[in-house]
Amino acid sequence: MTSIAITRPDFWEGEAEAIGRLLRGGMDRVHIRKPGCREEDMRRLLSDIGPGLRERISLHDCHPLWRDYGIGGLHLNQRNPAVPEGFTGLLSRSCHSLDELAEWRGRVDYMMLSPIYDSISKAGYRAAFPREVLDRAARLGIIREDTVALGGVTPDKEAELRRWGFGGMAMLGAAWVNEE
Repeated sequence: MTSIAITRPDFWEGEAEAIGRLLRGGMDRVHIRKPGCREEDMRRLLSDIGPGLRERISLHDCHPLWRDYGIGGLHLNQRNPAVPEGFTGLLSRSCHSLDELAEWRGRVDYMMLSPIYDSISKAGYRAAFPREVLDRAARLGIIREDTVALGGVTPDKEAELRRWGFGGMAMLGAAWVNEE
């Protein structure tokens, strides 16, 4: 199962080193999500991440920087819905319904479906899919290898996520507990 860490929205001291530790320690990808960030702050963070790790980074913001830093993935969202010209790396997309999964399937490499569980990092952000809905989606093959679970995901939930057919798990709150 693919494991993905999503950064906190703020920049913090030692973040580049922490991203490196996660990637060297077994995390498959890190998604850098910094809504509303300044390009210069993103450049500083990317410069501090070793060049050998950048192909395992996906940007949610400041997409044009992929060229300058050899970034391997871009995440499409409401702020950045289009693929920059010339980009050939991994594409991902956030989805908040099973219908959205169907809409984006085949247009991106993988989709994050959320929130699967109650959020760890966003107070009051509750699971959107009752277990019966996920059980049915699994039986119908709606959840597949290209679907990554997000929202309240922790490593101990991997077996359940596999049963539902998820090909990956993305963590925000759980990914950074040892980095604070």
